[in-house]
Amino acid sequence: MTYRETTHILPLVVRAVENDEQWEQARSIRHQVFVIEQACDPEEEWDVHDDRSRHLIGYAENVPVAVSRWRTVAYRKKAVAKLERFAVLAEYRGLSYGRSMVRATIDDARRAGFDDFLIHAQEHLVGFYTDFGFEPVGDVFIEAGIRHRVMHRLSPTSKS
Repeated sequence: MTYRETTHILPLVVRAVENDEQWEQARSIRHQVFVIEQACDPEEEWDVHDDRSRHLIGYAENVPVAVSRWRTVAYRKKAVAKLERFAVLAEYRGLSYGRSMVRATIDDARRAGFDDFLIHAQEHLVGFYTDFGFEPVGDVFIEAGIRHRVMHRLSPTSKS
């Protein structure tokens, strides 16, 4: 799977993580963003879900700059794709790479058969995910020491 978007200064090419080298690149980005910048506990960052998630990595001119993952979870008695661990290296923010990663992750989960999506969004990013059709559900909660909101994007048939 390769997803290419060219609305940036450098095109972002998004690929599924398929080998140890790509996994180490993804881990490095997550470590920099979540553990170092956001001071998340490494024990929470590296969880049991890593082994059963689909990981994606975005490259700008072959430089790994962004990551995400998604996995199947139960939500409202239905299997949905939960999108997680979106991260873009600081020096590449503001170039729409985060938006590209969200689109690529949704597209990847769609190709696997999902039409319904769930996110635990950091509270300051609720508006960002709303742009992709996600709706906040419930109250703010704390995850990894950071304020979050559950957000979902349900297909019309799931809403009824």
